[in-house]
Amino acid sequence: MVDALVAMAAYRERGWWEEYRDTLPSRFLDVAEMEHHARAVRMAQVINIPGLLQTPEHARTLFRLAVPALHPHEIEYRISHRIKRQGILHREQPPQYTAIIHEAALRMRFGGRDVARPQLEHLSKMSEQPHITLRVIPFDGTVFPTVGHGLDYAYGPVPALDTAQLDAAHGSELVHAVAQLTKYRLILDRMEEAALEPNASRDLIHHITQDT
Repeated sequence: MVDALVAMAAYRERGWWEEYRDTLPSRFLDVAEMEHHARAVRMAQVINIPGLLQTPEHARTLFRLAVPALHPHEIEYRISHRIKRQGILHREQPPQYTAIIHEAALRMRFGGRDVARPQLEHLSKMSEQPHITLRVIPFDGTVFPTVGHGLDYAYGPVPALDTAQLDAAHGSELVHAVAQLTKYRLILDRMEEAALEPNASRDLIHHITQDT
């Protein structure tokens, strides 16, 4: 654990997210750093497409809906930061990434057909990557365990450095307490049990894409 902490501390000063320290809230930088050091990431979303799987236009649409409203340059900073976060899925040794998405998120046509359809196609393409597991909880499922907001769980270099990030109306919150982390792992387990298998999830995404 000590070696892992030393390595993380050494990297802190040269992380790419540091270039946004004067332009974005610190929580954006914290999430990027958390994901960068993770050996695996599991996340769940009910209404939104996971940030690491969003297209730039989808992200732009969401940021334009922010309350209070963001200035155009603030939106572009957030999009740039989000796209750079996605780099962990394309690096030489990417973390294992599992995304659990409710069907509701797939059917939300943010930005209209011209934005929603390419976003769904991007999801399908990304789900074919060997290190990415995408599972959908269908509307007709009989079980729907959830925390009611976005949940992003990063498995640290060692278990003691695990972190959960919760999305809420007031912003994101990072959780480190062992009892809470145990709870959120259990919630993710139950959500995954309620979701379709990866191939069936990809088929459902394809079906929704054709209807979009």
